[in-house]
Amino acid sequence: MTFDPFGDFQTQGHLRNLAKEKDLEIVRRLEHSSFTTGIDTAFEYLAKVKCLSYPDVLETHRILFEAVFPWAGQDRLKTAPDLAISKGSILFARPEDIQRAVDFALSHGQDKKFMAAKPGEIMGYLAYGHPFLDATDAPLWSYTAFWRTVLDSASIGLLQEKPITSPH
Repeated sequence: MTFDPFGDFQTQGHLRNLAKEKDLEIVRRLEHSSFTTGIDTAFEYLAKVKCLSYPDVLETHRILFEAVFPWAGQDRLKTAPDLAISKGSILFARPEDIQRAVDFALSHGQDKKFMAAKPGEIMGYLAYGHPFLDATDAPLWSYTAFWRTVLDSASIGLLQEKPITSPH
């Protein structure tokens, strides 16, 4: 069964990808290519950020996947507000809970002690709150690994010369 949250797979392809491609393996390669092409730009963007926030997650998703999906960088609250996502027995956050889960992951992930003690919890919240409709598991896990690197760097102040601090 094809994952078709928009109900237009036959005319728009898998998750409305820009190529209108229906073959999941081709979409997977398009996602990988887009991710690897945008990763340097995403890190450059994040290096300028003082305190990581939900809009930064959206922007990095846009940078990493805009070559494949016209909705890249928009969360499910905007693109599919009534859609609950699951993968097997794993349930992802409902659209109205996504930002809260990601905010928790980012705020605690930038705390050196918390990140050192509970990196799995942080990455779990980030994966749970994954706010997008990616076509395959690859972007979710690549994206989560990307954010693990970012949060590890942020928690020890490597993203910029001075440690990341809260704007409040």
